[in-house]
Amino acid sequence: MKCITSLPEAQDFVAQFNKGSYRRIVVLTGAGISTESGIPDFRSPGGIWSRRQPVQYPDFLALESKRLEDWQRRYEMLAFFRSAFPNAAHRAMTGLANADRLACLITQNVDGLHQKAGFPEDRLVEIHGNSTYASCLDCGARADLEAQRACVDGGRSPRCDRCGGLLKAAVVSFGQQMPDDAVRKAAGAAQDCDLFLVLGSSLAVHPAAQLPALAVRAGAELVILNRDATPLDSLASTVIRTPLARTFADFGGPGADIP
Repeated sequence: MKCITSLPEAQDFVAQFNKGSYRRIVVLTGAGISTESGIPDFRSPGGIWSRRQPVQYPDFLALESKRLEDWQRRYEMLAFFRSAFPNAAHRAMTGLANADRLACLITQNVDGLHQKAGFPEDRLVEIHGNSTYASCLDCGARADLEAQRACVDGGRSPRCDRCGGLLKAAVVSFGQQMPDDAVRKAAGAAQDCDLFLVLGSSLAVHPAAQLPALAVRAGAELVILNRDATPLDSLASTVIRTPLARTFADFGGPGADIP
């Protein structure tokens, strides 16, 4: 395993993703890519989850007080998401997808920054959902978060206009089953890639943490770009410890060999 800590060396290394033989790149992104856009890592010390325990999904279903607590927390997060903009690493992934080198991007993030960067929806798997809009727990209808604020401020859980079911931010909550389709699509992509990139994930949360190992067992090369060590570093051909946005700052710029 090669470990790169020099920024110029890291920038030279990632440039090969544009020029090399890789044609079925799969990427897993975690909180580390979004923190460089100003979004806090909610799981880290000092984050929301360390100050207040997350609302468990069974409690959301059973208790009005917990539903309202969850909604207030979503609005707190939404303020961060709206003020944040994609950084160079987000834009680099969009460039790889548009060049038809990146087959699938799996994100653990719920902030919508990949969409803001113009990443194609048909190649994006949000394995933990999306916290920038709501959906009905009964019929699945999508709803705007802001449109529910008056209801929440009035002390009532928002309900679906179509069927009357409970609305909830479209994120996978603690204690909620992972979406089967997203998990299957992510696993299938991992097993069919020639290069698996990890960007800003500690690889501590399952099932996403299992995906790099799936890729390696299927014959893919694994490269991990993360500030700290991960449990799967030993499986990687290369690990990179430099800041993501700076590492991809010149990626796809003048002279880049993107077909």
